[in-house]
Amino acid sequence: MSAQPNRIPVSPADVAPHPNDVDRKRIERALACRERYRYVSPSVRAVTGGYRIESACCSRNIDPTGGIVDIALLQYVPGRHAWQLYRRDHATRQWKLYDTYDRLSQLLERLNTDPERIFWK
Repeated sequence: MSAQPNRIPVSPADVAPHPNDVDRKRIERALACRERYRYVSPSVRAVTGGYRIESACCSRNIDPTGGIVDIALLQYVPGRHAWQLYRRDHATRQWKLYDTYDRLSQLLERLNTDPERIFWK
């Protein structure tokens, strides 16, 4: 008889739901429908607990050389089953909480319209 290795049971609560490739692709598809800076191709990066969106700075408002800048940070809050949307304060180089949403689709709708130009500068 062969010995079975010790297996540690993993409950679904122990596995972080985000980041994952399904939602990363969902975010990428949603960003294609945004209203501002449609001529740049943002990238969605997996980070602990969520996703970071970055893009070339075509307006040159943040980076005069047109380099890659942070656009938004999306964090999933497991205990609340909610999403937090952060904006980047480029002057202080800090993420600032913008709002919390019950659904990822609500967050993406807000990010895509950006009427105050908080994210897409």
